[in-house]
Amino acid sequence: MGRYFGTSGIREVVNEKLTPELALRVGKVLGTYLGGGRVVVGKDTRTSGEMLKSALISGLLSTGVEVIDIGLAPTPLTGFAIRLYGADAGVTITASHNPPEYNGIKVWQPNGMAYTPGMETELESIIDSGNFRKSPWNEIGKLRRADPREEYIKKAVGMVHLDGSYTVVLDTGNGAGSTLSPYFQRELGNKVISLNSHPSGFFVRELEPNAKSLSALARTVRAMKADVGIAHDGDADRIGVVDDEGNFVEYEGMLSLIAGYTLRKFGKGKIVTTVDAGFALDDYIRPLGGEVVRTRVGDVAVADELAKHGGVFGGEPSGTWIIPQWNLTPDGIFAGALVLEMIDRLGPLSELAREVPRYITLRAKIPCPNEKKARAMEIIAGEALKAFDYERLIDIDGVRIENDEWWILFRPSGTEPIMRITLEAHTEERAKELMGKAEKLVRAAIGRA
Repeated sequence: MGRYFGTSGIREVVNEKLTPELALRVGKVLGTYLGGGRVVVGKDTRTSGEMLKSALISGLLSTGVEVIDIGLAPTPLTGFAIRLYGADAGVTITASHNPPEYNGIKVWQPNGMAYTPGMETELESIIDSGNFRKSPWNEIGKLRRADPREEYIKKAVGMVHLDGSYTVVLDTGNGAGSTLSPYFQRELGNKVISLNSHPSGFFVRELEPNAKSLSALARTVRAMKADVGIAHDGDADRIGVVDDEGNFVEYEGMLSLIAGYTLRKFGKGKIVTTVDAGFALDDYIRPLGGEVVRTRVGDVAVADELAKHGGVFGGEPSGTWIIPQWNLTPDGIFAGALVLEMIDRLGPLSELAREVPRYITLRAKIPCPNEKKARAMEIIAGEALKAFDYERLIDIDGVRIENDEWWILFRPSGTEPIMRITLEAHTEERAKELMGKAEKLVRAAIGRA
């Protein structure tokens, strides 16, 4: 996910205490950093969104920045509008997949990529200095309003082609995707059945699109004999998919399928994913001419690696996909169109999903005070190297150890006071054995930190 401004400085968090005063300051900081120019601003459906957007825009205007307010808009539309209007940055007021009482601020570069940690450090230095740019009365920035949805759909339809027409059940979770995703699917020639598509700000289901939250979508797909079910989170930068039999396609499976399809569509090359992605992706895309590159968790890291390597596709095992031929902003709406094109070319999703290798993945969260994380990770790294018989180590984000039969990732959460363990093995018995050993190691390390 993109970067958020938190309650003190800039953090990769969302916070239910985000206030208009803080949003105003963020606007001043960003305007000072840019030194003028043009910024696109949109928001998701949360009840606090309009209030926070107005405050942020005021801060930007006070520094002489021209603001293009695109109103209620999913994050993918903000990323598209940055290029459409030649803006110097984009902002989405959103808390993504978090509950309705939360809100946050995502900031995007001119190329659609989220602000990097280095850029955030520069912004923090402005906060620390308190030296904000102040424009005189006759140089205050201008505000105009625009609706880029028609242009988004027009350009996106030009990149996707369907020979057939399909029945799509679309669950936008009462989020900002409801203003764009159903209309895009109809323009592709599909019959759309909408669920949770009124943008009320009071979310009917959990916003993260997973098997539990999409149970109604799965039932509707079966009842309507639909070809596919597609779901988004609050700002539609993520996608969840239900196949034609009404089964949620697990994130790892969909990541493998869509990565494989992009290789078919755009040509052989590198597929960028994160350190918490499993072996299924490697095993599925290798015969198609793909090479997996792993990086830190987060869409900004994926986008950065895509830009460096000229990758074909980037994605996380959370339903966050980046299609660089389209944009470097994570886009669940355009991703939904690619899913339909894949079905159109290759056949029913339920059959395709059975082609992806399946392994046993286990996850655990262990409470850990934030101040203990660094020392605990040092201990874990040392102990893990001794306790497990591994062949390869990746330490770009936490510690991942692996061999040809299993892998384990130890990683501190960037948003919660917990340590995360993610592992994968070929058998359930082996996975449980590894998890028991890993949990014991982590608890002991936290106790010693």
